[in-house]
Amino acid sequence: MGAQVRRRDDGALELRVGGVFVMDDVETGSERLLARAVLDAGARDVLVGGLGLGFTLAELLADPDLTRVTVVELEPDLVAWMRDGTVPGAELLADPRCVVEVDDVRRAVTSRPARDLDAICLDVDNGPDFLVHETNAAVYGTDFVTTCADRLRDDGVLAVWSMGDSPPLRSTLSAAFADVAVTEHPVRLQGRQESYWVFAARGPRRA
Repeated sequence: MGAQVRRRDDGALELRVGGVFVMDDVETGSERLLARAVLDAGARDVLVGGLGLGFTLAELLADPDLTRVTVVELEPDLVAWMRDGTVPGAELLADPRCVVEVDDVRRAVTSRPARDLDAICLDVDNGPDFLVHETNAAVYGTDFVTTCADRLRDDGVLAVWSMGDSPPLRSTLSAAFADVAVTEHPVRLQGRQESYWVFAARGPRRA
């Protein structure tokens, strides 16, 4: 079972992957915060891992100084649904600054040359401790974080969305970057008080 979108009884559009809740269009502040973490650092050429319902992409494209955003999405249906209007956001994908790749984000980032990007935003799962796909554990591991650092320019930023705080992720990011900031974003999720988290690591450490 891959990606599914449905309109709930309360009118919200909900995205599930493998039957697991991923996000809806009611609380989108943390997705926008992910974008702001790199835009506020001056990023103009950004790679985003995970299209979702498009709110991180929308925030990035709202910045007139952005020159290019490459969206890497594993689920081809999500891209198709946005293009045909099943999911709002066709105008985002039609923006000339936007490039869409249907691929695994690890392969897409690894294929880039060194120091190629200003920023990488990762929102491909629910975080290292709430995985929808166990194989995504590698996204938060030392090898891939180090690869991201290598593909970023000297003042580049790696921003990671997570459903929860993660001391191991903090440690992994700190080993590969000079500065790590973690922001808690309180949310009301279907009647429950929760928090989402954005990790922003800046200044790749060079060997």
